[in-house]
Amino acid sequence: MRIAILCATAGFACVAGGMTSAASSTSGRVVPCGESIDITRFPYVGDRRPRYRYRLVLGTVSVPPAYLAQIVPTGETPWAHWRKAGLVVRAGGHTVSVTVPPAWRAQAGIAWGYGNRGAFSTLRITSCPGPPSRGLAYSGGFYLRSPATCLPLVFRVGRRSETVHFGLGRRC
Repeated sequence: MRIAILCATAGFACVAGGMTSAASSTSGRVVPCGESIDITRFPYVGDRRPRYRYRLVLGTVSVPPAYLAQIVPTGETPWAHWRKAGLVVRAGGHTVSVTVPPAWRAQAGIAWGYGNRGAFSTLRITSCPGPPSRGLAYSGGFYLRSPATCLPLVFRVGRRSETVHFGLGRRC
């Protein structure tokens, strides 16, 4: 519950403070360990109800559920919509790269970390020290042009990659 409240609060701050820099999805950014908002047990599961559970990707990152409702208008362009959703990365692991595929970059941008710097097409979340039973939580979420989409994101850890779909405002 504490993670959910922190992610919601920090996610809202990110939207409120970062919209002027979110005019377009820039190429990428490195998210340092200091931008984590909390430490939790890993893998992070989130809600006990299956449809709200976080998903484990590549054994290193816990990502939001497959379907996320409650897309909110931002009143800004081009990113007219926002969905906050935290991310948890295993401590002591490898750097995690999260990428919006090129064909989707005009439709969506991503933002995790407490940097409050707008939307990006690629984020590299640095490896942070700690026992592998702990995860570092990052606030953030999805910037969207439309209120509903089925967005694929590519996660990379070392030489492994996995494409994960997110139903934002609609089911995939």
